[in-house]
Amino acid sequence: MKEYSVAPNKDVTGWIVKIEDVAPTDEYDARDKAVEKAKEMAEQNKPSRVQILDQNHEVEEEMKF
Repeated sequence: MKEYSVAPNKDVTGWIVKIEDVAPTDEYDARDKAVEKAKEMAEQNKPSRVQILDQNHEVEEEMKF
């Protein structure tokens, strides 16, 4: 199962989409855009999971595809 995560950057000025918590793919200004992109990638690579993290890097929400 592939894992994707959406987390704020260290300054909380942007949101980063990561694959397998290793390689950042893109950085977005808006959280919603980052979540949308992570969902899109997860949908194309089933089975997969998306975790949305808050500024403390705690899981806020998790989705499975």
